[in-house]
Formats: sequence, structure tokens, C-alpha cells
Amino acid sequence: MAKTSKPDPSADPARRQAVIYARVSSKEQEKEGFSIPAQLKLLKEYAAAQGLAVIKEYVDVETAKQAGRTAFGEMIAHLKMQPSIRILLVEKTDRLYRNLKDWVTVDDLEVEIRFVKEGVVLSRGSRSSEKFMHGIKVLMAKNYIDNLSEEARKGMQEKAEQGIWPTVAPLGYRNVAGPDGKKIIEPDPKSAPVIARLFEWYATGRLSLKEAAHKARAAGLVYRKSGAPVPVSTVHATLRNRLYMGEFEWNGRLHFGKHQPLVSRDLWERVQGVLDGRHAASPCETRFCLFRADRLRPLRMFDRR
Repeated sequence: MAKTSKPDPSADPARRQAVIYARVSSKEQEKEGFSIPAQLKLLKEYAAAQGLAVIKEYVDVETAKQAGRTAFGEMIAHLKMQPSIRILLVEKTDRLYRNLKDWVTVDDLEVEIRFVKEGVVLSRGSRSSEKFMHGIKVLMAKNYIDNLSEEARKGMQEKAEQGIWPTVAPLGYRNVAGPDGKKIIEPDPKSAPVIARLFEWYATGRLSLKEAAHKARAAGLVYRKSGAPVPVSTVHATLRNRLYMGEFEWNGRLHFGKHQPLVSRDLWERVQGVLDGRHAASPCETRFCLFRADRLRPLRMFDRR
């Protein structure tokens, strides 16, 4: 998210121009000194004290569900297009970089970076010792992020081994807090019945995936967040997902879940057979059948022996 600062009528146009970059994750945002407003306040006060004209502010708010930094990319593009802006203000090292690639990207711009909270100004003219110490901080920031990711993966693996689905609930379920405070999944009152009926519909062997998806959408199956109708690909993935019959795979291993299944194992396996072409509706189970099987029994005397 980028926004242009309001021009100060009394500002000297000859002042050096700068941009501000602030970044935070959803958890860090709650901590004192890490919030976006706190970062912007610190950087604006610094700019005013140093006589710098802030041209734009770039803000990235990252969450576990939303990776990537849109504003960071926009800032890099803007600095490449505007050679008159050669100063970048940021709170500290780990607010600017997440990995070594970010470091190289910013370094190629040849801008002056001011890490306000750390009291460090880094530019092409900086001493080698200053650049060395900055490199150490970048590596420390990367190690911190890598460690967080590693701990998150370990936590998810531990939950899986306990039979708890470790991440965002799929269609038909919702994430809730369990008795011990851990996040678990439970059937979603709105979508769970539709998912169960979807398996029943498809198990007959009379529907194509496209027809099954159409029936599911007509019954109200949509994405939980966006409300968008589910496509055929999602219906196919749903019918293949073992989670709905009480099991799930995580990191290549099969786990028996503690969550409530939406369908029986027999029904799930029947659906797999239809998907694989092993099970199909018999001729008299389709709408094209003209005779009931019991009415054909008297004709068995003509069958070949």
C-alpha cells in the first residue's frame, strides 16, 4: 500500500527527497514499537528533523495467509524510475529485508538507506566495516525468519502426529479452538451437509464432475472467504480428499484424524472407484433404462446355458 504524502507549502523544494518503507506482520502488529503507526511516526519525525522531503510512504502488512510484499515491489520500481529520490527511510534492518535476495535488490539501487532506530546510514560511500556489520544484521534477520518458519513447520508436524489437521480448514470444515486451546477443525454447519451430499451424488456414477459441481453450487457450496462458486477442479480435489472420511496425509505420511468425518469410508472408496472408472452405474440405474430388471426375469429361459 503506497500513499503520497501531503505537500508542505513551506517546504524547501531543494530539500533531499526520500521515501518511507514500513512493514509488519499480523502478530507483530500487536507489539509495542512494531505497529505500522509507530513506524511511520518515528520515520516522519526523523525526516522532519533531518530536513528531508518525504515523497511517498510504502506499507506492507503480511500475514500467514497473505505472503508477498506488494508495496516493496512498488517502491523498488518507483526508485528505479525516479533518480532524484535517493534516500530510503526504514525503522531497522529486519523491517526492510526478509532474505538475501531483498538485500541484493535494494543494494543495486545505489540509494542511501537510513535505518533510523539503529542509527545507521548506509550508502555506496560507507566504509567496508559498516557494510560488513550491515551484512551480519541481514543474515541475522534472515536466520530469525528461517527459525520462525522452522518452528511453525515443527508445530504443524506435531499436530498432524496427534491426529489434528494442522492448517486452514478445507471446505466443509471450520477452524475453532479446541478444549486445550489448540486450533482444530469441526464440520461447518453450512457447507458440511452439501459436501456429504456431493459424495452421495457422485457415488451413483450417473454424474460427471461438471454436473456434480453444478449441483453443489446450486446447493450453496461456495468458498468460505470470497463467496465465489467452487469450480470443477475444487470439486474433484474435494472428492479425492481423505480428510472427509477421517484420515489425512501430511508430509508423505498417513494420519488418522480426530475430527468428525463427513462421509463413511465405504462411501469415500465408492467415489474413488467412480473417479478411477472402476465403478459405474448399471444400465438400469440411468435415466436411459426403459425396463426394470425384475420384469426381465421370465425371459431367462431363453438365456444360453
